Amino acid sequence: MIDRTVSTVIEAEKCIGCGLCVEVCPSETISMQGGKAVVSGDRSLSCGHCAAVCPVDAITIRSIDPEASRFATFTADLLWLPHGEFNTAHLVRLMASRRSCRNFKDKPVDRALLEDLLKIGVTAPSGTNSQMWTFTILPTRESVAALGDQVALFFKRINKLSEKDWLRNVLRLIGKPELDHYYRDYYPSVSEALAERESNGRDRLFHGATAAIVVGSRPEGSTLREDALLATQNMLLAAHSMGLGTCLIGFAVVPMTKGFQTKRFLGIPDDENVHAVIALGYPDERYLKVAGRKKYVHRYFER
Repeated sequence: MIDRTVSTVIEAEKCIGCGLCVEVCPSETISMQGGKAVVSGDRSLSCGHCAAVCPVDAITIRSIDPEASRFATFTADLLWLPHGEFNTAHLVRLMASRRSCRNFKDKPVDRALLEDLLKIGVTAPSGTNSQMWTFTILPTRESVAALGDQVALFFKRINKLSEKDWLRNVLRLIGKPELDHYYRDYYPSVSEALAERESNGRDRLFHGATAAIVVGSRPEGSTLREDALLATQNMLLAAHSMGLGTCLIGFAVVPMTKGFQTKRFLGIPDDENVHAVIALGYPDERYLKVAGRKKYVHRYFER
């Protein structure tokens, strides 16, 4: 169950009775009584809207961790940026410039930088402000390679299963065509990658990345996957601005959605879900222009 305990504190002597906190509170935790704002509700999203809007700093949310907004590698400006006051062209340039990096330098990523990325990640929105995301940091090339070994073992087993024609046919007949689809779409390339890994040590999974972050979620919450992926996008963009390259490794997610072994190897509890694995490191590649995009489907609905 998501914790909705009220931790809002209002200093009555500071409150000027403007009522702004009541207007922005999504869960009716606060009301106006006798010309002052008071905590009257029995549940709270702990979103911090009330504290952020208060002109006299009369409100504190005790469940909010102030350390989550303190960064080790840069100083953040904590003043709210009003709507329309950021350069959209600069934002789009950052988004379009972030590309999947598959060539990394043999240079470690400082742990302070990795921890700052997590703090940037959790500035993302989450369903009903549940903030149920979890992060597992692999801070060294050795730890990334160890995860790669676990993923390779998983796909060796899947490849052996998919080689059985009778098994693929039976599963397809009973409405489970996933193994057949895997054999058709991925078996050749995975087999090649596994063979290269064993013959010459080439890392076609993490591409030599010197760090990684596994993004997951605790079991409670309404939109866990969406929340985790929003946090992931925050980290991808921030990493680019910090001089890091990133690549989402979908093949590393699969073993952690099909069983517990790989999660347990990383110390991730069985009841947590894994949604993304980010390879990180200093990029050994440079581009001259941003990439384009394929045509996308869009439509309007008007009534």
